[in-house]
Amino acid sequence: MQNNTNTQAVEPVELPAAAPRASWPGVLSIAIGAFALVTTEFLPVGLLPAIAAELGVTEGVAGMMVTVPGLVAAVAAILVTVGIGRADRRFVLWGLTGTMLLSNLIVAFSHSFPLVLFGRALLGVGVGGFWALGPALSTRLVPQGMEPKALSMIFAGVSIGTVAGVPAGALVGELFGWRVAFHAGALVALLVVLTQMRLLPSLPAKESIRFSQLPELLRVPKARLGIFITLLIFIGQFAAYTYITPFLAQVAHLDAKTISILLLVYGAAGLAGNVIAGKILARSVRAGLIATGVVMGISTLALPLLGTGLIGAALLVVVWGIAFGMMPMSVQTWIFQAAPHAMESGGAVFVTTAQIGLSSGALVGGLAVDHLGVSSAMVVGGVLAVVTAAIALLWARDAEKPAVKLHAVH
Repeated sequence: MQNNTNTQAVEPVELPAAAPRASWPGVLSIAIGAFALVTTEFLPVGLLPAIAAELGVTEGVAGMMVTVPGLVAAVAAILVTVGIGRADRRFVLWGLTGTMLLSNLIVAFSHSFPLVLFGRALLGVGVGGFWALGPALSTRLVPQGMEPKALSMIFAGVSIGTVAGVPAGALVGELFGWRVAFHAGALVALLVVLTQMRLLPSLPAKESIRFSQLPELLRVPKARLGIFITLLIFIGQFAAYTYITPFLAQVAHLDAKTISILLLVYGAAGLAGNVIAGKILARSVRAGLIATGVVMGISTLALPLLGTGLIGAALLVVVWGIAFGMMPMSVQTWIFQAAPHAMESGGAVFVTTAQIGLSSGALVGGLAVDHLGVSSAMVVGGVLAVVTAAIALLWARDAEKPAVKLHAVH
């Protein structure tokens, strides 16, 4: 996700004090996997009009290509975490990346929308399992004290996927057709699998996780509030973002190439938001949550009014992109502060929450688009973002202590 969806999760196993030998190439292979997954998960965002037209469905229904993998990922994050038992995590990652390869091939060759959704559901297994395991595995590959750098590499992959992967997919779809974009995604997935097979060392599990350990995060009141905030703001973000391409085409009257450029600008603004969030959160996590909700809410609510032309749309997309970059760091920092002792067992819960928010947002936005028009998706997203900011303002007063220092992606 997300996700777009940048969710930080920790594999629910007991980590060793230090890796016996640093494997930065192994970390790089996981980061490349993160890039590929983000690109594949949100690839339909830039291709919805073309896909809907060819397969004979509405754009709102086509948005199910984002909803379905999110819902499956929400379940897979937990089932994969528990189901893999004591399997070598290296083999698990190979399999999860393989689902991305198979998913892209199914979508690329399918002429039936239900079969397309089946392929996207298969992707959800890879997305949920990867985010429940991948970030923590990267910390096992480096010496003690270097974990933040390893994690920053993983989320650099996420940022690059957002900045370059999604708009590049949209551009490929415009030039050569949307199926070619998924063929390209399959090729990237194959290269990632081969890279991981070459670079990942053995990663044996230390213990199996049980279902009874998963709700540990939810026993902390402050963490429960963080989970609720996460759910709400993810719904708002993806209710609007999933339909940004139809909005820019139908309301702002922009051509496909200009939209691809704006998606690139949106991702670049997200990188800036990542840096800005790091500075705000170093002083107040509550301020970070409020700022994220306010900036996201104002920019999306203003799009139907001021984003009807190139200049207005471009300016608001930049502002929205900044909020998008701030979002994952803000909610993750809150939850980390609330229950740092429970992050291992609660990592899958957090991933599940984020993916439920992502898929629900795409679904809610799709219903709004089909019944009220594409601008309504921006309004729904903006209202939920503002509500999130209000909740943080009224009920997050105990988060005024300085945040744990995070490494922003530069």
